[in-house]
Formats: sequence, structure tokens, C-alpha cells
Amino acid sequence: MAISDPTPNAAGPKPGRSSGLFRTKSVEQSIRDTDEPDAKLRKDLTSWDLTVFGVAVVVGAGIFTLTARTAGNLAGPSVSLAFVFAAVACGLAALCYAEFASTVPVAGSAYTFSYATFGELAAWIIGWDLFLEFALAVSVVAKGWSQYLGVVLGGKATTIEIGSLTFDWGAVLIIAVLGVLLARGTKLSSRVSAVAVAIKLAVIALVIVVGLKYFKVDNLSPYVPESKPSETGASGLHQTLFSAVTGGGHSTFGWYGLLAAASIVFFAFIGFDVVATAAEETKNPQRNVPRGILGSLAIVTVLYVAVSLVLTGMVPYTELEGNSTLATAFAAHGVDWAKNLISIGALAGLTTVVMVMYLGQTRVLFAMSRDGLLPRKLAHTGHNGTPVRLTVIVGVVCALLAGFVDFGTLEEMVNIGTLFAFVMVSVGVIVLRRTRPDLQRGFRVPLVPLIPILSVLACLWLMFNLSVETWLRFIVWMVLGMAVYFAYGRRHSLLGKAGAALGKSGS
Repeated sequence: MAISDPTPNAAGPKPGRSSGLFRTKSVEQSIRDTDEPDAKLRKDLTSWDLTVFGVAVVVGAGIFTLTARTAGNLAGPSVSLAFVFAAVACGLAALCYAEFASTVPVAGSAYTFSYATFGELAAWIIGWDLFLEFALAVSVVAKGWSQYLGVVLGGKATTIEIGSLTFDWGAVLIIAVLGVLLARGTKLSSRVSAVAVAIKLAVIALVIVVGLKYFKVDNLSPYVPESKPSETGASGLHQTLFSAVTGGGHSTFGWYGLLAAASIVFFAFIGFDVVATAAEETKNPQRNVPRGILGSLAIVTVLYVAVSLVLTGMVPYTELEGNSTLATAFAAHGVDWAKNLISIGALAGLTTVVMVMYLGQTRVLFAMSRDGLLPRKLAHTGHNGTPVRLTVIVGVVCALLAGFVDFGTLEEMVNIGTLFAFVMVSVGVIVLRRTRPDLQRGFRVPLVPLIPILSVLACLWLMFNLSVETWLRFIVWMVLGMAVYFAYGRRHSLLGKAGAALGKSGS
């Protein structure tokens, strides 16, 4: 996988543009910044650690809940194909992430990559977008963790009433505990994550083995059920943008249902890109980051498809309609003990999802702070080599959101934020190949520009199948981000200050 770029380095390194909204930060400067004594991350991670992180964040409760609900309400047995569609889109984007991360092994993932290719304004937009993605993901998944904690505790409530507010203490608890672990060191977090991953993989394996005893091929027919009117009446702002344009907003199942399902189950794959945010903390990132990204994605795709096939083979998809879970299929066969087992697996799975999303959030903000787009003091690293201040701030914000906010349909905001970042990274591969052919690349995307273009088209297609309401919320968030950039980021940018100083010295 680790292949050297055969292009000679005769042209030498090229500086980035240092003025205007599209000023770029050179790859060389980004790498030099990683050696700042007070803002330096410790390099502790191996390809195994990154693969564990990837599996840890991608395989969560979605494998136990999202699979069943999507099969029962949208796609029927073809939910397994919906997972394949989503995996293909992720795989194309993963190749692009692998090349970028091996070329620019710096914290920040898509933010840092965009800074080197499209310029500061685009980098800020991506960073602001990733802030939305990770913060919402941490908070939403923490609330899911709290619900499963209640099941494991025998149905006890994990919320309390404070006046007119409902406080989810379970969600706050998991964020606080994981915040302490992340502050103590990334390697320690990786070890804890590995234990939780082992637990949930064992549960998934047992679920597949037991489920096969009740598998009937007839339950998989029809594989793509006939389209029918939606009983939920999805219309107006709640229908997908694709449905609104083509007039299919009042139907489920069929191909409309399958395509909408692919966009929804995409949420289950979110997280492999977080591996790229840990590039700066990785030993030999040129080799290990691509292995971590692609290896983890391959593993989780097999798991999702296997579980979805077993699930829809156990019971007719019509029995999964409503708020069903994987335990619903087992209960139909009298296997009631599976509910508690699945709850334990989901609890372990969600623990790692919250941890790695939390890690990704702090690393993106760390990179933005080190560049001056956010307060520089936030980029300070403690004796453990971690950005403790940012870890605490992110923890407090996410705890408040998870503790007091009922998210409802805001989960789709995570999807659109991720897909937008994928599009930018995919286009960025083409741009950087042309502007910096001299760079040494530890991994190269094959068939450029075809693969990046296919990645862009796949991601745009999935975005097109998200609701109109989600699109409007995303636009509002981006407008707010632009206001913050022009009010603070642009004036405090270190790259901008360097360009201004250079202009004065040359005048």
C-alpha cells in the first residue's frame, strides 16, 4: 500500500499564497507547525491503533438499531444493498483521504487538506462544517448510549426532571469519563477503545451465529419490495431533495426507498475520516494512516452487510416496521435473552463512537487554533501531549447539548456535514496533484481523476437524498460560520498576518 511518488522533486517546495481569502498554507509549513514546542502532539499510534479507532467509531448502535428500522420502514431486504451503496461512496472518499493523510500527516483532516489546496476561506468552511459534524455526533450518540445504559440497568431512567427541563445524566456521564481519558493521552484512549471493540465484535459474531439458525431465504423475497404510499406522509420540507425534485416524496420501499435508505445508513459509516485527524499522532503516517482508513472501512462493511442479511432472513421485513431493533427479530423467535446481550454490545459500541468522534472534534479545532483562526491559546498541549484545554471545552459543550437538547431530526445534519467534507477532499486530490506534483505521497489514489470524480458524484447523490429541511439548516449553519470567520478568523489568521508583514517589508 505504501508507494512512493515517482515524480521527481526537481521543482522543489512551493510556498502557499499568503494574501486574500484564498491564501493557501503550504504543505511544508503545515508540517513545520507540528514541531511547535507548546502545540506538539505525541506520536504514539500504529496502523493497528488506527484500524481499531476506525472500527471503534464506525461500528456503533447503528448495527443493532438502524439496520432493523431501515429494513422495516424504507428498504425491506434490500437494506443490505443500501449498505453497499453507502460503503462504495465511503470507499471512494476513503481512497482520497488516504492519499491526503499520507501526504499531509497533520491534525485537522479535511480542514488541513483544504487549507493546502483551496485556501483559507474554504478551509474555514470545512472546519466549521466538521465542528457541526463531530459536535452533533458526540452529543447524539451519547444520548443513545444513555438509553442503552438504562436497559442494561434494568429499565432504570437515565434522565431527571429539573423544572421544565429534562437532564440526561447518562449522556453527560459518558462524555465526562471519555474526556478524562482523552486528556490523559491518545494511546491510553486507544487501549480502552480496543477492549470495547473486542466486546462489541464478540456480540456481533454471536448475533450472526445465533441468527443463522432462524434464517429463511424466502424472507429475502421480494428483495426490493414494491413501492407504496408513505404512511408517515413525508412531504414539504421533510421529504428528500431528490423526492421533491422528482415527485417521489410520498412513497417508501421500491427504488425511492432504497436510495433514501442508502443516505440514512450512511450515518452508520461516519467516522472513518476521523482516522485522518490522528495522522499527526501516528508513527510512520505515510504507511499507517492509509492502512488504518482502508482496513477499518473494509471490516465494517462486511459486518454491516452480514448483519443486515441475517436480520432480514430471520423475519419478514414487515415485522420490523416501526421502532424496531435487532432484538425484535430475536424476540419473534422467543430468543428474549438476546435483548440484554445486544444492549451490552450497543453500549460498548457507542462508547467507542463517542470517544473517537470526541477525539476528532478536538483535533480539528486544535489545527484551526494553531493557525490562528480560533484563539491560539486553545492549541496548547499539556505534558501528556494532548490539547487539554480544547478537550475540556469540547466536553462541556457536548455535555450541555447531550444533557438538555432533544435532537430529533438533527441527526441528518451529521450526514450532510460529512458528505460535504468528502466532496472537498475528493476534489482536493485532483487539485494537489496538479499544483504540487513534486510532493512525496505515501499512498496514491489510482485512476485520478476518475476515482475522485466518482467520489464527488456519489457523495452529491447521497446529499441529494437528504431532506429539504436538512439542507436549509445546513445553509443557515454555513452562513453563521461565514459571519464568525469575518468577525474573528480572518483578522487573527497567522498566515494572513505573515502575508501582511511580508507586504510591509517589501514596500
